[in-house]
Amino acid sequence: MPTIVDTIKEDLLSAIENDKLVLPTLPEVALQVREIAESEDSSIIDLVKVISNDTALSARLIRVCNSPLFRGSRQIENLNMAVSRLGMAYTGSLAMGLAMEQMFQATSEMIDKRLRATWQTSTEVAGICHVLAQHYTRLKPDQATLAGLVHLIGVLPILRYVEDRDLQISSIRLDGVIDELHPQIGHQILKKWDFPPELQEVPLQYTAFGRSAPTADYSDLVMVANLQLISGTDNPLNDMDWKAIPAFDRLGLDPEIDMNEEEDLNAQMEAAMALLR
Repeated sequence: MPTIVDTIKEDLLSAIENDKLVLPTLPEVALQVREIAESEDSSIIDLVKVISNDTALSARLIRVCNSPLFRGSRQIENLNMAVSRLGMAYTGSLAMGLAMEQMFQATSEMIDKRLRATWQTSTEVAGICHVLAQHYTRLKPDQATLAGLVHLIGVLPILRYVEDRDLQISSIRLDGVIDELHPQIGHQILKKWDFPPELQEVPLQYTAFGRSAPTADYSDLVMVANLQLISGTDNPLNDMDWKAIPAFDRLGLDPEIDMNEEEDLNAQMEAAMALLR
């Protein structure tokens, strides 16, 4: 007799194989922002017009601009100034990421708690990715931030499945299902959302610790950011030999140095994480 775990896996895998899995859609404002940010004919004014329709998003972008990470000599007081300081590309990525937060909510208390915890982890990883990209690579910090924000996006359909069917399953068993299925589902979602190929690969690759790549990429950033996040905890990944993980070498990072103890770097990471909370 199949267990509840078997049933969840079979249903979701079957839906994936038959292209019948109901995937989340990007919020409308995120789609509009991306379209404008990617268009060569668009201007800052076009971006401001779309974002200004979402009061909460506008307020958060202004707050981001006045944060320690971006603060200039002049206080930012309106959206036009904020977008001018951040630039089209970074505003687009950040606005798209912040708009996604609304997807990480549910009516069931247990599922809502898990979704919010997933978003919390995503924002923390995104903040670390931003700083690593800025200091150690030629990768774009805006895309690095986005990579961190979406690397767990595949968790959404799994938790929705459990909520919609009101399934009673232990946290440990649910963790097992999520760990096994979310990378494949996340890849599918990002493909559907027409994300760049290098970001589509992140959910599949960020836990492939022995992977090889010609140069540092966004999967490397997300991998190292996740490890940095659990450094010093009792997480089993801390038992691995991090010196054997090629991503550190590609990023030019010493795996034995605790970035939390590097004051300037740690302060920037904290500031970058705070942007998305």
